[in-house]
Amino acid sequence: MKKIDKFFYKDRVALNVLANSIENAKEVYEAGEGKVLIGVLSKNYDTVEEAVTAMEKYDEAIHGAVSIGLGAGDNRQAAVVENIVKSYEGSHINQVFPSVGATRANQGEKESWINALVSPSGKVGYVTISTGPLSSNVGEQAVVPIESAIALVKDMGGHALKFFPMKGLAHQEEFRAVTKACAEADFALEPTGGIDLNNFEEILTIALEAGVPKVIPHVYSSIIDKETGKTNIEDVKKLLDVTKQLVSKYA
Repeated sequence: MKKIDKFFYKDRVALNVLANSIENAKEVYEAGEGKVLIGVLSKNYDTVEEAVTAMEKYDEAIHGAVSIGLGAGDNRQAAVVENIVKSYEGSHINQVFPSVGATRANQGEKESWINALVSPSGKVGYVTISTGPLSSNVGEQAVVPIESAIALVKDMGGHALKFFPMKGLAHQEEFRAVTKACAEADFALEPTGGIDLNNFEEILTIALEAGVPKVIPHVYSSIIDKETGKTNIEDVKKLLDVTKQLVSKYA
């Protein structure tokens, strides 16, 4: 059993949201009834040591529900996350595709969940896997069939595809193909980018309807109060309500 397992609602869906402080994180965890992972972004800290210290404090406050984040999918943070996991394992780790193997190796015997960031390619049935700091800047991107991407992530010791940036439903047909491939491969999926209270239900429905075994939708800036920087507790409750309804429907 992985540390992350207890955060899934009925073993199917775990919300992934942010918090701007330990206090906000506690409120979010409570509002999400413990079926939520809270992103602590490595980008917010000057050193690996600072990040580890902060994440350990969050871990203690929210019963281990820490998602080690890059920071808006910033691939320049890939090496930082690789180093963080040597000292702090977290329950959930966000990583770019090319760095999954190194991250898994640095964990040693630990069994944290690692996702692999792949991006829409513009071609249904294919994803872009060149999402690292060097590979993302070459002229011709590495675009492969979704099935190949999933198999490669499994080879590297990863646990899910993180499909980013989705821009909400802008890449809906590509997203549907990703959900189908994940379902067929019995592989988890983390839809990310532009998800809000208006499109959350449709995005989660597409994934559950396709039969994706585990889904971790990331809902970030759309539920953050612009003035306080806090994640809105009532919005987390709404997302959880929708999650419960859909899981019951498609379980």
